[in-house]
Amino acid sequence: MLTHTEGHMGPTMQFGIFTVGDVTPDPTTGRRPTEGERIASMVTLALKAEELGLDVFASGEHHNPPFVPSSPTTMLGYIAARTERLILSTATTLITTNDPVKIAEDYAMLQHLAAGRVDIMLGRGNTGPVYPWFGQDIRNGIALAVENYALLHRLWREDVVDWEGRFRTPLTGFTSTPRPLDGVPPFVWHGSIRSPEIPEQAAYYGDGFFANHIFWPKEHTQRMVALYRRRFEHYGHGRADQAIVGLGGQVFMRHNSQDAVREFRPYFDNAPVYGHGPSLEDFTDQTPLTVGSPQQVIDRTLTFREYVGDYQRQLFLVDHAGLPLNTVLEQLDLLAGEVVPVLRREFAALTPAHVPDAPTHAGLVAARDAAAASPVSVA
Repeated sequence: MLTHTEGHMGPTMQFGIFTVGDVTPDPTTGRRPTEGERIASMVTLALKAEELGLDVFASGEHHNPPFVPSSPTTMLGYIAARTERLILSTATTLITTNDPVKIAEDYAMLQHLAAGRVDIMLGRGNTGPVYPWFGQDIRNGIALAVENYALLHRLWREDVVDWEGRFRTPLTGFTSTPRPLDGVPPFVWHGSIRSPEIPEQAAYYGDGFFANHIFWPKEHTQRMVALYRRRFEHYGHGRADQAIVGLGGQVFMRHNSQDAVREFRPYFDNAPVYGHGPSLEDFTDQTPLTVGSPQQVIDRTLTFREYVGDYQRQLFLVDHAGLPLNTVLEQLDLLAGEVVPVLRREFAALTPAHVPDAPTHAGLVAARDAAAASPVSVA
């Protein structure tokens, strides 16, 4: 379990990186990596993240070009075998188009192989055609997310499940194997960019809510997180400021901020997601994208808690849009060497003691055991 760092006053917060696994030509050279090269670079980033002392590596799930991570558990299982401390997560597991039975099995297996260093972020993804590819209708997106997670939640907590729903065949006396490690399922984050039904779902179950926090203005993220916090308290899981929140983020750094802007501009302008849209200056002004010096990244990131409150996990996207691997590794060095140590110290000093630690398997097991040992009041 991650423990309080010596000298810190507040609860533990996790910092890490996530990848969307895009295979994008480098706009400065025209060279496009092969799929194999891109997959290998993602593994390299994860191993570097562990080496540098970051807490989390997360991979997206996509089933269409130009993206390669169609099988996150395969990649994360391979990384688990080559790391000892890093928490392995998804940056989206498609709760809508994956069978919840298969999610329950795959991630419980990964949880065992990684000795508990696993959690999962559920989302609907951002690719409409994926629905018919897996036999679903995009018009049922929210309903699929709600029903499939209701089943997944039960599969991980009940040894034998009888279930009937709208979108898959019924289950009678079904047991998902393997059972979760130590009887405690992987921690679940519900990720969303725009749909209020998802923070509501996270709040209902007392799970974590992860705001993508890349494409939209801070006011939008603020509203989504505030909704989740209010409903978390409404459902009796704790105070609003004790809800478990994670944020995405996007940075490109050089010691000289003008160098960062000049170097990153061609990548931004041609990025597969937001390229050929607003200017780099407009995008950095209107969204949390930070392109500049390490100090500018520190200053900008510290403002996030001003509008979402104290939170538990901060993940950065650093390896997209065709950036060459060496450049990305330099970004990791700056992030882990100059940015994260300051953020750990500053966030810990600002965070009240009653705010929960970031979730870990050991922490969840301890909380389960403590709850089981506490006396139950009789009405």
